Amino acid sequence: MSTTADIRAPASDGAAPRPVLSVFDGVMIITGVVIGGGIFSLPPLVAGISGSVEWMYAAWVLGAVLALVGALCYAELAAAFPHTGGDYYFLTRAYGKDVSFFFAWARIMVITTGSIALLAYVFGDYMTRVLPLGAQSPTIYAVAIIAVLTALNVTGLKGSSRTQNVMSGLLVLGMLVVVVAGFVAPTPVATAPTAEVASIPAPALAAFGTALLFVLFTYGGWNEAAYISAEIKGGSKAIVKVLVLALGLITVVYLLFVTALLSGLGFDGLKASNAVAADVAGKAFGPLGERMIGAIVALAALTSINATMIVAARTNYSLGADWRLFSFINRWNSERAAPVTAFVVTGALSVALVLVAAMNQGGIRFMVEFTAPVFWFFFLLTGIGLFVLRFRYPNVARPFRVPMYPVLPMVFVLTCAFLLYKSLEWAMINKAVQIALYVMAAGFAVWIVARLARR
Repeated sequence: MSTTADIRAPASDGAAPRPVLSVFDGVMIITGVVIGGGIFSLPPLVAGISGSVEWMYAAWVLGAVLALVGALCYAELAAAFPHTGGDYYFLTRAYGKDVSFFFAWARIMVITTGSIALLAYVFGDYMTRVLPLGAQSPTIYAVAIIAVLTALNVTGLKGSSRTQNVMSGLLVLGMLVVVVAGFVAPTPVATAPTAEVASIPAPALAAFGTALLFVLFTYGGWNEAAYISAEIKGGSKAIVKVLVLALGLITVVYLLFVTALLSGLGFDGLKASNAVAADVAGKAFGPLGERMIGAIVALAALTSINATMIVAARTNYSLGADWRLFSFINRWNSERAAPVTAFVVTGALSVALVLVAAMNQGGIRFMVEFTAPVFWFFFLLTGIGLFVLRFRYPNVARPFRVPMYPVLPMVFVLTCAFLLYKSLEWAMINKAVQIALYVMAAGFAVWIVARLARR
């Protein structure tokens, strides 16, 4: 039976991560990861699928509750096994290095780097409206911002975390500006409800599940707190504060945001809008408001890119500790408190995906969105891993335990299973599930080489 000391020992020789981040730093990093482009684009879709104001709010509130349940499960795992590997480390301890290898592969090759590339394109699109740089302007801006933020993160965690604090704070303030715009905009004239509408029929379970899938997409990223759990000051319980405070802040901002959209556009207008934040700000403040929203969306992209880089590099670093083939990325710079080589690899892969997107504009989005089944599969394994780790390591100190065990972990596991099913269904309908299969097939070939290298 392994001891706590064995489990928490750093995987690499020499310099290793140490607690340098405050709880506030952690909250700002997770807030930056979560609040991305989804909240600016998905509310109309959620409203349309839900079918009524009441069921729309039910989806947003239930999404917040389920995210909190998952966060409590991750809080136990991160408090008991603090490590820069996050999910990767939990899966390694629960199932072995072969299973966690495929998770790291999917995360490194598509999930995080693809997200960075997409967000960089969002930033490039909005900057092009301000200062165009020619036919390839979005690509130029995307490559440039990835290079700049990679360089910023390479300089050290303190500098990048401070930048993240400022950007996340400005992003929350920007969303609150939209909230104000929604409440001061002229109230749309409501149409008289019919008898059928007035009865507020419940949407079909499948439809409500799809709405919930999109809601949880906007909450996605809170699990990234696990990757900085070993670097939060205040002991093992500090990560619990980070998760609960970050989700609490995000939930309040989201509900205010959706309420403001409803107030400014009305339910029918919300369902029909293609750019909800711009439409609300335009009604309240005119063309100036629309330009302001462009700046807020660009800031959201910047904030998410930087935060995603911080946590993504830590997966690369942890993978390098376990597999000789990737040992070159398992280098921690103690002076900068950062995995420098891992940041460079993350930035290089992200730039490569941007260049692929330049040749096929929908390629990156296609790969990221339709590898969702892979993401939910490993999320499900992590939830089950909570039970496995309690069984395998009963003597490990657990500063925080999930309340109402085993009920809440089972809720999390069933939620992941349901969303795995919905994401598979979504991918099959669009005939794109093969993208996930191609990525994992390539990972299988690399895994064979990595196994031979270990021997």
